[in-house]
Amino acid sequence: MYIEIDFESDEAIYLQLRNQIVLGIATNQYREGESLPSVRQLAESIGINMHTVNKAYHVLRQEGFIRLDRRNGAVIFLEEDKSHAVREMQETLQMMLAKAVCKNVSRGEVHELVDEIYDRLTGGTNA
Repeated sequence: MYIEIDFESDEAIYLQLRNQIVLGIATNQYREGESLPSVRQLAESIGINMHTVNKAYHVLRQEGFIRLDRRNGAVIFLEEDKSHAVREMQETLQMMLAKAVCKNVSRGEVHELVDEIYDRLTGGTNA
């Protein structure tokens, strides 16, 4: 598992960690049923506090990306709640699109960017 933390970023470290794990799942670097490193192992390997890793893991659990259990630790587990994911995406996209409209980004540019990112994540397959 390769995680790169930008200690100069304004984004909280636990969110950077969460985002990288979600991207890893989306790009099939991490697969359902695969165990993540223990909190202690991951904290030591990237040089951060164990509580930060623990917070990232708890956010991932709340968002339905992992399951935590005492024997197996953090395991990739994807809940099939598409309607919740769509609602969450709608809320996030609304603000992002509002900012884009304020900066005169065109509908075509938005569509092009979304297609590019989606293709990068899925390897160009239409899922």
